[in-house]
Amino acid sequence: MKRNFQLLVLMFCCVNSFAQQQVKLIDRKATAETKHLYANLHKLSANSILFGHQHATEYGHGWNGDENRSDVKSVTGSHPAVIGVDFSNLSGVSDEQLETNKNHLHKIITDTYNRGGVVTAAWHFINPVSAGGFYWVDSVSKPAVKYIIPGGSYYEQYKKILQNIASLALSLKGNDGKLVPVIFRPYHELDGYWFWWGKNYCTVDEFKSLWQFTVSYLRDTLQVHNFIYTFSPDCTFNSEAEYAERYPGNNWVDMVGIDDYADFGRYGRYNLDSAFERLKIVSNFAKKNHKLAALTETGLESIPLADWWTNKLLATLQRTNLQLCYVLVWRNDSQSPTHYYAPFPGQTSEKDFLKFFNHPYTLFETDLKNIYK
Repeated sequence: MKRNFQLLVLMFCCVNSFAQQQVKLIDRKATAETKHLYANLHKLSANSILFGHQHATEYGHGWNGDENRSDVKSVTGSHPAVIGVDFSNLSGVSDEQLETNKNHLHKIITDTYNRGGVVTAAWHFINPVSAGGFYWVDSVSKPAVKYIIPGGSYYEQYKKILQNIASLALSLKGNDGKLVPVIFRPYHELDGYWFWWGKNYCTVDEFKSLWQFTVSYLRDTLQVHNFIYTFSPDCTFNSEAEYAERYPGNNWVDMVGIDDYADFGRYGRYNLDSAFERLKIVSNFAKKNHKLAALTETGLESIPLADWWTNKLLATLQRTNLQLCYVLVWRNDSQSPTHYYAPFPGQTSEKDFLKFFNHPYTLFETDLKNIYK
């Protein structure tokens, strides 16, 4: 097992100056496992980063639904440390389909916890007041935020959607009988224009009201105490002030992040200096406000560059003074021959990914020891 000594020191050593920095969850009633995960992510981010992959164990390049499989595991022998799921299908479907979708998520999430891995949930939330899906479509979409916040005409409907999420959250018990912690990342890329909750379609105050109500209703009314709430704009900012424009406040956020594909090779363009500067803004904001930080989404579709993992991603993450608890790349589609963000056996970047895997800085599921204790 790689890096056993390093992990033993990080997880079980005496409290050092880094660990003395106080980070606390916004939920005073958070479960013990959620508190331990949060604290251990903080400790580990001093010298390492967890690697994550969206939908990693649900499907991959050319396969779907295979038990205990991921493309990452096929290459390295280990699943990613962080498995991404999506709450997209917890609304806008029939009651029967809703239960099927809950059962599917339940298995993926609890299986990950039982293996010792970490789960993060995005939410590609289907527009609850108009057609258009989660994307903004000029001809049909409505600016739903103002309709679903308190006082809006769809407020009661939104509460029912949150009740579906709470029902799932409160059912997520592992083999140990404990509720599974989930890093919940709603309303991501909020500074963009492509989602109906984007900055073009709601005011700053409307967005903050939406976020604060969502957290309060889940945590205080529905008694969900196994969520870690994560705020993750896209990479449109160049200063802390721009980053924090729609930040709902320290009482409402546990983790801050950034989604950044543009700087890491999308459309053949690299701007790693900009990527680092933006990551530094997020990392420093987290330190100043006693939060965790993460690169919540990134990647290069089809990974055509053989050394992308070490020469682009890892080289950027390891530049001076960044403190990030995880990095997650996007999904591997089961049918598309080109839509994938993690390697599989025979893929161009496979050998470089193994170097990335074996690097002392990166952690995968097999490296995690007692992260919930």
